[in-house]
Parts: sequence; structure tokens; C-alpha cells
Amino acid sequence: MGVEVGAQAARSRALAVLRIRSRALAVALLPAAVAVVLLVGGSTGHITGGSWGTTRWIVTILAALVLLAAAGIALVVARARPAVSPTVPITEASAPDLYRMVRDLADRLDVPAPSAIALTPDCDSWLEDRTHPAHGPPRSEGGDGLDGVRGIRGAGARDVRGLSTRPRRAPTAPVLVIGSPFLWWMRVGELRAVLAPVVAGTGPSAHPDIAAARRFVRGLDAAVAVTSVPKRGPLSRVVLGGVGWVTRLLLRSCRGHAAEMERGVAAAAAERAQAVDYGLRIVAQEQVGLAYAGWDRLLTRVALPAWRMGRWPSRLDVGVVAALTELSRRDRLAEGFTSRLGERPACDLLEEPGTVDEAASLLAARLFHGGPAEPGPDWAPVDWQDYPDEVVDRKWRTDAARLHRVLDALGVRHSTDPAAPDANGPTLTRVIDHLSAPPEDRAAPVPDSDALATHRADAYEGMAEDEDDAYLGLGNERTAALAAGLTAELAREEASAPAVAPASAGGTEQGPDRALWDDGMLPLFPLQPPRTGRELLADHVTAMVCCAAMDTAGAVPGLDWLDGPSLFVDGERAADLGPRVLTLVETGDPTPLRDWLRHLGVRPEKPVRLV
Repeated sequence: MGVEVGAQAARSRALAVLRIRSRALAVALLPAAVAVVLLVGGSTGHITGGSWGTTRWIVTILAALVLLAAAGIALVVARARPAVSPTVPITEASAPDLYRMVRDLADRLDVPAPSAIALTPDCDSWLEDRTHPAHGPPRSEGGDGLDGVRGIRGAGARDVRGLSTRPRRAPTAPVLVIGSPFLWWMRVGELRAVLAPVVAGTGPSAHPDIAAARRFVRGLDAAVAVTSVPKRGPLSRVVLGGVGWVTRLLLRSCRGHAAEMERGVAAAAAERAQAVDYGLRIVAQEQVGLAYAGWDRLLTRVALPAWRMGRWPSRLDVGVVAALTELSRRDRLAEGFTSRLGERPACDLLEEPGTVDEAASLLAARLFHGGPAEPGPDWAPVDWQDYPDEVVDRKWRTDAARLHRVLDALGVRHSTDPAAPDANGPTLTRVIDHLSAPPEDRAAPVPDSDALATHRADAYEGMAEDEDDAYLGLGNERTAALAAGLTAELAREEASAPAVAPASAGGTEQGPDRALWDDGMLPLFPLQPPRTGRELLADHVTAMVCCAAMDTAGAVPGLDWLDGPSLFVDGERAADLGPRVLTLVETGDPTPLRDWLRHLGVRPEKPVRLV
């Protein structure tokens, strides 16, 4: 009963959208209809004399202009390419067990099977129609997809026959998009339960009225996007401005009906899926939330530092499993997860999970950071076992080198004791002394005023008052100047970095959809806002402390799956370093940090190796 109610509500709203389309067509044809009446009346002698001849020509010209404008608008709406989600296509040859599972699920739900499967580097799953003429039919190399040509049958067919008797071509089933973290973290039964309400959505989606309404709304949305692109010529701006006004008017008229239509489709799909693995789906939804938390933390704490260095972890989904396993251990949930992890993981449904994981990992880097489309000298993959040496160690030494470059530009002396060995080497003592000692008590000379003013101007220009206060609130003015210098230095490095190369025209079978990058608007989903001066300074000081600990106390770089780059001393993670660095940066008090260094045997006066 609930399925039919939801389907009827969706169809009702779809018909409302189609009525708006029909009304727009009627408005466009109205001047032509009046012109035809006048022309016929004049030719038969019923409408003659007076000003009817002039009126007849004016209306005819107006009708021609309206028809020409309507044809142009219809062409833009029909040919504008709707937005398509960035995905990694999965062929049936590369995942026969996954296709078989989804096909069996569709059979059990009595709905058309999705036409193809694709992966997204995110924790979500949905159906996506890719049958627009600008896109072409969904790709299913190596097979016939999920048997999308089977058409409408079973309950899906009964829904259509009960709602419409007009002969229409059955729409191609949409593509099933699955979040890649689900495949690696979930078990096969859990993935099946999570996908049940998604796959059930192909039933209402197959109805011709709903499919037509969706195509119309997507076309309007795409046309609005096309008309919003800046054009050079004044004529094109005027023409596209008129098209944009009409399409926005139609889109606003359809918005409410389209939203209610999608709610009806979702309600019908959810109701139909109730009979499939309902109890298991409740447990699986808990895994969805857990997977999202682990995925978000892995991206922001682990992947982002590598992306900023031109390296991208090639097995992000494997990292999700490691991160969530560590999270369960820390939260004392390991006992419950041990039996669960003994079941078959959903990634076993893929023939080559490593290849798919690598493609999804590269796409994630493109989406969330904006890296190039293909690996290269400055954009290379990194394995997890190489992450500490190739990412963590390099990141710390690069940041420490940048910190000392800014100190050099500010005129800060390397050592308070010119007679000390390696007095000009990059030492941690130099950093601590500069950040902690009050200006009147410092043995080092006051930084060169011109250099200080230059670095402050580089970072402060165009800043809002509250952003400027973020620098001035640090420790003392010297600390604020150092933070401003680091901000300016990073800005110069980013400005001088080579632009991201456009995607090549060709693509590999498992590669991401290339047409998604034509607008050059990557990254689409930046993970974090720009770091403040306080955050930058704390990161650089922490990097310098870690370099000193590695070079003088035997510490080693490491990876914490939940917290990212970490320093390990005698096999234990040094988790208490961050608060001590913040105390130095924010208050200028070096005592907690000096005590920590003394306890571990770190010699801050010794020079460290930089890159």
C-alpha cells in the first residue's frame, strides 16, 4: 500500500511538472495561433479592411520571433549537459560478483536493475540518470551492464501499467553509484542491506512520466548553468541573458513539484525495501555512520598532508579499514568488531580491489584537493608502508626549512652564542628563543625593521580586521611577525606552483569520468578552510621539534591512522607535544616544551637536517 501511495504521489508531481512544460509550449505557440487565424481570415475575406492588414503582419512577425526564441530556448534546454557526479566506472568484467549481487537484489525487489555501477570516493550511494544526449548511454564495457535492457517487469511493471496506458519507450535504468569506503569496511550482507532502498528506487524511476519530468528539470538546471557562464560578446550576453531568465522562471515554477516528486520516489523505494534484510539494515546503518567518521578523519588528518606535498595515498579505502579498526580498539569496541570482521568484506566482490582502490584514491585527491588527473613527477602515489619516510619526514623537514627561511628574512640570529659550534646551523634553540624571550631581554638583536615591515605587509594586505587580530594575539609582536611571514611565504610558494594540467582526452577503463573536469573548478569539495597564522606557526614549530627529536634523540616519524603524521619515541606515540607547542606560540612560555625536550633527551642547540 505504501509503495503505491508513494508512486502515485511521485507521478502526480511529475504530471504537474509536465503541465508546466506544456503551458510554456502553449505560451510560445499562442502568437502563432493568432497569426494563423488572422491569415486565414484575410484569405477567406472574413477579416479584411481597416488596419487588419497591418495587424496581420505585425502579429505574424511577432509569432515568428517568438517561435524562433522558443526553438532556441528548447535547443539549449535539450542540449545543455546536466551535471554528473565524478565517479570511477566499474565494468561487469571487473566485478561480476558485485553485479550479480545487485541483479539478485533487484530481482528480489521486483524492480529494473541499474544499467551500470560506479564508485564515488565518499560515504554515500544513489541512483544517477546518465541518458542525456550530451552524455550518451551509460557505459558498460565488457558486458551488458546489469541487464538494463530487461525493461520493466513484476511490481515495477504493474506500477507503470496502473498509472499510464500510453505507449512509450521504457527509459534506460539509472546508474548505481556506491561509496567506495562502504565496499572496504562493510561486509557483503551489510552492503546488500544498505543498497536495498537505493536499488528499489529504479522502480519509480522507470515510470515514463517521472523520467520525463526529471529530464525536463535537469535540462532547465543545466541551461541555467550554461547561461550563467560569462561571455565576451555583448550580443551573446543579451541572448543568453534572455534564455537564462526564461529557464530560471520555469525552474522556479517546477522546484516545489520536483522536490515533492523526489520525496514520493524515495518513500516508495524505502517502503519497497522494507521486506529485504530489514533487521540487518539497522545494523548496517550504524556502519554507515562509523565509515563516514573514519573516512572524514582519514582525509583531513592523513591524506591532506600528503596531497599538500604532491603525493597521494594510493590505498585510501584500505586506510579506512585500518582507521576504523584502530577507532574500535580505542573505544573498547574491538570484541564486538572481531566477529564481524571475520565475515566476507564487500571488496571481495571486485576482481582487482587494489586497482579500484587506486582509481578511487586518485579521484578523491582530485575532488578534495584539486590534484592533476594523472600521476607524474610532482604528483606521485605513495604506499602506506612508505608514508612515514616519504611524507611525514619530508613534510616536517620542509616546514622546518621554511620556518628558518622566514627567520633569516626577519634578521633573527642563529645562536645566542656566536662561539658555539655550528652557530649558523638551523637549531630549535633559535626558534624557541625568538618566540619566548621578551624583546627587552633577548640576546639576539631586534629583527631588521624593514624586513619585519615587508613580511607584515605581505600577509596583512587586504586582510579583515579580525584576521589581523589573529596575528597580533600571538605571544608577542615577534611571534605575530613570524606567523605573518610564514603566511606570505606559503602564499608565494602556492602562487609560483605550476597550474594543474587539464585532463587528457583519453581515459582508462577504470579511470574517473574525464568530462567532469572541463570547467577547471577543482577542487570541488575542499576539505579545510585556509589555515590561520596561529595554526601555520604551530605546525611549523611542531615540525622543527620533531626534526630535532629525530636527529638528536632517536625518534622516528610514523603514521597514526586517526591523527595523521606522528612522532614515535621508543615505539610510543608522543601525544603530549601539541599542547606544549601551543603554550609557546600563544603565550610565549617555553617552560613546558623545554621540560618535554629535556625528558626525552632532545638537544635543541644541535643543528638539524633540512630539505
